Amino acid sequence: MGYTVLIPQDIVGEGKKYLTDRGYTIKMGSGISARQIAEDVKDCDAILARTCPYPTEVIEAGNKLKVIGRHGVGCDNIDIKTATKRGIRITYAPESNANSVAEYTIGMIIAMARHFIGSDRATRSGDWEYRNRVRGFDLANKTLGLVGAGRVGSMVAKKAFFGLDMKIVAYDPYIKEIKGVPEVKIVSDPETVFQESDFVSLHVPLTPETRGMFGKKYFELMKPEAFLINAARGEIVNETDLYEALKSKRIAAAALDVYDPEPPKGDNPLFTLDNVILTPHNAALTLEAMTRMALHAAQGIDDVLSGRVPKWPFNKLTAK
Repeated sequence: MGYTVLIPQDIVGEGKKYLTDRGYTIKMGSGISARQIAEDVKDCDAILARTCPYPTEVIEAGNKLKVIGRHGVGCDNIDIKTATKRGIRITYAPESNANSVAEYTIGMIIAMARHFIGSDRATRSGDWEYRNRVRGFDLANKTLGLVGAGRVGSMVAKKAFFGLDMKIVAYDPYIKEIKGVPEVKIVSDPETVFQESDFVSLHVPLTPETRGMFGKKYFELMKPEAFLINAARGEIVNETDLYEALKSKRIAAAALDVYDPEPPKGDNPLFTLDNVILTPHNAALTLEAMTRMALHAAQGIDDVLSGRVPKWPFNKLTAK
């Protein structure tokens, strides 16, 4: 076939095997900076892209570049405009990690409701009376609010409703109902979600409209005993405002898997708080999801280079 696929960040073996079994040559990258990727891509027909940046200089350096297969869902690290202008197809893997992120979200809801982190620290330090000072609560009949009810948000709704007997309220301008869960209350604005919920979970993409969207205005609407979960994109939350809300106990706690920037700086003030659970953007990094992401990205590359319409196109190319 004669096509070469650049992989700047390593992926699981199943994805690489899918490509080599179909005759592709794999070129492992020499680094993950834009400069290094721009140098590596010059003789490549495709990139299997994970989380490092793919700005204009990378896209323009790919003289033979025909497709970028995104290993995951968010494509905000790729210069989509330049790629589209140059006729480069972007594919992604929207069905690969939704269940994994949804399970993470449910896990964080339970962890915060039952004070797992504090209980662990107290037990290790010999503070047995923690059990009498700090009480968790049942989740049945509590309200989970979702901002964004696409693949991930809808799965969270199903797991919370059927598995935990929670009430669900959701805002998503693109949906009228969540299939399979007609009991979900769909509202017309995100403010209602923040006002009514015991837990608010964010599941929106990073766009110019959502960048920095969730800050003081929304946190002041929340119940003081409410919790926030963000496993979407760090840039959608104003971290300074969130820090102030958590420090002042305006809201009870938060669970964060994403940050602005990433990786977070060591002096991030959120690190000083004991009412926030922090994880290193690994909500989607289960063994199963990593395999699906690698395979789906490889399949997208193969679709394009084989002349087929990709199953999961991200950008729309203008016919020439």
